Amino acid sequence: MKTTESRPDPAGAAATSPDRLGVRGIWLLCVTCGGLSVVAAAITALNLTLPEVGPALGASTTQMTWLVDAYTVTLAALLLPCGAVGDRYGRRGLLVVGLAVFALASLPAVWATDPTVVIASRALSGLGAAMIMPATLSLLTSELPASKRPLAVALWAGVAGAGGIGGFFVSGALLEWFTWRSIFVTFAVVSAVLMIASCTISTSRDSEPRRFDLFGAVLSTAAVFLFVIGLLETPTRGWDDPFVIVALIAGVVLAVAFTVTELRSDSPLLDVRLFTNRAFSAGACTVLVQFFASFGLFFVVLQRMQLDFGMSPLMAATAMLPLIVVIMVLSPIGSWLAVRYSLRTILFLGVALTGVALILMGTLDYTTYLGLLPWLILASVGQGFATAPPTTAIMANTPAANQGVGSAVNDTFREVGAAIGIALAGSIVASGYTHNIGPVADQVRSATGSAELGDRISRSLAEALHTIGALGDRYPQQAGALSEIVTQAKHAFIEPLNASCVTMGAIMLVGAVGLWFLSPHALTPKSDAPTGDQAE
Repeated sequence: MKTTESRPDPAGAAATSPDRLGVRGIWLLCVTCGGLSVVAAAITALNLTLPEVGPALGASTTQMTWLVDAYTVTLAALLLPCGAVGDRYGRRGLLVVGLAVFALASLPAVWATDPTVVIASRALSGLGAAMIMPATLSLLTSELPASKRPLAVALWAGVAGAGGIGGFFVSGALLEWFTWRSIFVTFAVVSAVLMIASCTISTSRDSEPRRFDLFGAVLSTAAVFLFVIGLLETPTRGWDDPFVIVALIAGVVLAVAFTVTELRSDSPLLDVRLFTNRAFSAGACTVLVQFFASFGLFFVVLQRMQLDFGMSPLMAATAMLPLIVVIMVLSPIGSWLAVRYSLRTILFLGVALTGVALILMGTLDYTTYLGLLPWLILASVGQGFATAPPTTAIMANTPAANQGVGSAVNDTFREVGAAIGIALAGSIVASGYTHNIGPVADQVRSATGSAELGDRISRSLAEALHTIGALGDRYPQQAGALSEIVTQAKHAFIEPLNASCVTMGAIMLVGAVGLWFLSPHALTPKSDAPTGDQAE
C-alpha cells in the first residue's frame, strides 16, 4: 500500500501536535491560499482591461478573445498532468516552480507592443497556474492534521470561489490609477514573493511513485484542451459552427479514450474508479455546476452593471465585494455542516439556492444595483454552502498518495464548469441581442445610409453605446433620436440576458435534484478508515 512521504522544512513540522494547527500550519495555509488567490484572480483580471488593452496593442477581435482564453485553456488542459507530477516528485517543488513560471511569464506583457506576445505570456502563465493550483490543495490535505483539514479545505475553497471576484476588484482598482500593464507587474511581484515564501513550507510526495503515465497525460491534456476551446468559441461562433462541433466531439472522444486507457493501465495518471465513490462523484459534479453558475453569473451581472446601470469597471467590481464576504463566511460553515450532518443536504441546498437566485434574477424587474443586490446575496449564500463540501468530498475520498491528482480533478471540473457557464450565457446573450437589435440596426442603416454604422450597433451593446455616444457628441441636435436607439439597444440586450439567467437557474435546479440522488449522506464511507487507505 502506498503512502505519502512528508518532508518537513528545517524549522519544524507543519503542526506542533497531531491535533493542533500550529504556527507552521497557519503559515502553510497562508502561503497556499496566497498562491491560489493569484491563480484565481488572473482568470478574471484581464476582462475589465480589454477595452484598454485592445486598442493599445492593435489587437483584432479574435486576438482580444485569446488574450483572456489563452490562460484559461492552458490552465484547464494541464491541471491533471501537473497534479500527478507533484504527487511523484514533490508538491512544494511543483508550487515553487509554478510560481516562478507565473512570475516570469507575467513580465513580457509589461513591455509588449504585439498582442501575440501578450497571448503567449498568458498561455505560459496558465502553465504556471496549472502547477500552482493542485499543489496548494494537496499540500494542505497531506500536511495538516486530519482534524484541521476540513477547515483548511473550506478556507481554500472560499478563496477559490471568491478569487475571481477579487480579480475584478484588483484590476479595476489598478486601472483607476495606472495603465493595464500594472496588472502584470502586480502578478509578477506577488508571485515572486510567494515563491520565496513557498521555500519555507513543508512538503510531501508519494513515497513509492510509479511510472508516469505519459500517454494518459497526453490524452487528458488534448481532451480538456479541445473541449474547453470548443466551449469558449461558442459565444462568437455559435453552437452550429463546424469548428465548435469538431472540437467538442473530439474532446469527448478523447475523454472516452482516456477513460478506457486508464482502466487498462497498471500505472494510471488518474484512477477513474474513484468516480465509483458516490461522494467523490457528487463532489466533482457539484464543483462543475457551481462554477458553471459562478462564471455565468459574473458574465451577465458585470455587463448589466456596466452597460445598463452605467457603473465604471471599479464600481462594478466593488459592487461584487459583498459576495466575497458571504462566500468566505459560509464556506467553513457549509463544510462543518456537511461533515457533521449531511453532505447530501448541504450540496442540494447550495446548488438549489443558487438556481432559485438566478431564476429570480432573470424574471423580476429591477433597474438599479439595489434591486439586483438581494438576488446576488441569495446566489452567494448558495455558492457559500456549495463551495467547500464538494472539494472536501473529493479530497477525503482520494488516496493519500494521489492528493495532487485529486486536487487536479477538483480544479479541472472547476475550469470546465466555468467554460460551460461562459459559453452558455455568452451564446444566449450574443444570439439574442443580434436577433433583437436587427430591426433597429436596419433603421439606422436606412436613416443614415451607412451600413458600417448599422453593423457596429448590431455587434454588441458595448459597441452600440460607444458608437451612439460618439454620434451624440457630433450631432447634439439628434439627442432625442439617439436616446431612443440606446433604449431599444438596452432592451434588445437585457431580454436575452434575463433568458440566460433563467436557463442557468433551471439547469442548477435540475442539477440539485440529480445531486440529491447521487450524493451519499456521509462524506466518507461508514468504515471511516483513512481515506487514502480505504480507496486503495
